[in-house]
Amino acid sequence: MPFETPILPFMRSFDLVVIGSGPAGEKAALQAASFGRRVAVIEMESRPGGAMVNTGTIASKALRETALVASALRRRPIPGWNQGAACERMSMTRFMARRTLVQMEEHDRIESDFDDAGVEMICGRGEIVDAHSVRVTAPDGRSEILSAAFMMIATGSSPARGKQADFSLHGVVDANGILELDFMPHSLVVIGGGVIGCEYASIFAELGVETTLIEPRVGLMRFLDVDVRGVLEAGMEDAGIAFRFGRTVTSVRASAAPRCPTTGFEMLITELSDGECLTSECVLWSLGRQGNTRGLGLENVGVTADDRGNLTVDREYRTTCPNIFAGGDVIGFPALASTSMEQGRIAACRMFGIPFRSDLAGTIPIGIYTIPAVGAVGKTEEEAIAAGLKVVTGTGYYRHNPRGRMLGDDHGILKAVFDRETKKLLGVSIVGEDATELVHLAQWAIASGHGIEFLVETCFNYPSLSDLYKDAAYDALRTLALESADTSMRDAA
Repeated sequence: MPFETPILPFMRSFDLVVIGSGPAGEKAALQAASFGRRVAVIEMESRPGGAMVNTGTIASKALRETALVASALRRRPIPGWNQGAACERMSMTRFMARRTLVQMEEHDRIESDFDDAGVEMICGRGEIVDAHSVRVTAPDGRSEILSAAFMMIATGSSPARGKQADFSLHGVVDANGILELDFMPHSLVVIGGGVIGCEYASIFAELGVETTLIEPRVGLMRFLDVDVRGVLEAGMEDAGIAFRFGRTVTSVRASAAPRCPTTGFEMLITELSDGECLTSECVLWSLGRQGNTRGLGLENVGVTADDRGNLTVDREYRTTCPNIFAGGDVIGFPALASTSMEQGRIAACRMFGIPFRSDLAGTIPIGIYTIPAVGAVGKTEEEAIAAGLKVVTGTGYYRHNPRGRMLGDDHGILKAVFDRETKKLLGVSIVGEDATELVHLAQWAIASGHGIEFLVETCFNYPSLSDLYKDAAYDALRTLALESADTSMRDAA
């Protein structure tokens, strides 16, 4: 059915009105509708999916896969083949083509799911009038007020823009704008070494774009295990990314030098706090995000957003207004598509007393789609020690794994953290091929209370990357055996 629903001149009543069709809003709507509730979803964009589909998760990951396909021969060379040809011929139109197709398919999937579940989609901007009504203003200016027993705010977030950068310049973009570039840059400066900045830096560097990443802190994503972070940084450097750590940006401006021969526009100058100036065709600002709460009418129901536009909720995802819930990026950390989906489902169950979902999973995996990719779940070694736990670690190396060598990954690692006393698995951090898939075995093992014994005794396919878990378990056992032998020798002496 078409996405835009005609807006009628009378009030209609729903059990649930969801503002925003991103992952939290979509799943809340479908969860409620599957249990017989009448649901409407308000979406201001022309197609559903929110940032997950249109500007974030799906879009950037589709671009990553395109970049990996284009560079496959360089990573896994075949004698006699031109390894750089695919990347050299890559235009921005070709680069974006697969991403556009994947987005269209995901739009169709969401619309089909809504249609099958009886969820009504309304195109327009939603504004809360009071605790039980929402005004919807259509693109043509017509409006109506919907009555709602419950509301779900799932409006997501948008990239924050630094005042140091002139975004009116051609080639100065944020994480949304980079998807609308009309040229393939030969040089790129990325400001911000968080997840989004690192992912886009990896994607463009994989295509041979001269890439520099600026991060105000010393090192990337400090929440990662220190060993995994080291492998990631080394891998990104090997791909040609130049780092500028511990420095901030004072300005991004147009160069007075001759125009760029590629775009016909001015080259861009990024000036750093130490005085260094970097020249590039494109600058991506990727420092922080802001919750999309402006103009929602929160003041009408006594709900207040913080200085980053985020809403505070309780364990049920309920705001300070009892019948208004919120989930996804608009409530801040962890701001993952995966957790947003679960938050939406749980909120819908709590609204209507549905005995189906009660709490978010105790173990939440992290997937970072850099090149190489990172997957993590549970505690890092540093976190476990800080929590007062006695731990032993074990590491499996991709270069010692035949499947890892087939994939051309000589640097990846899987690091497992075990409780020294119980031998249970506490956490796993992976950097390398398929890290975001491999991490789910660790998620299950942690939730099930398994550890070294399970991993040692399990028979994995061969060759497979899953065998890295067995390597890590045996490595931890060797450490324990050596320590035991040393203790015995000291006691004998």
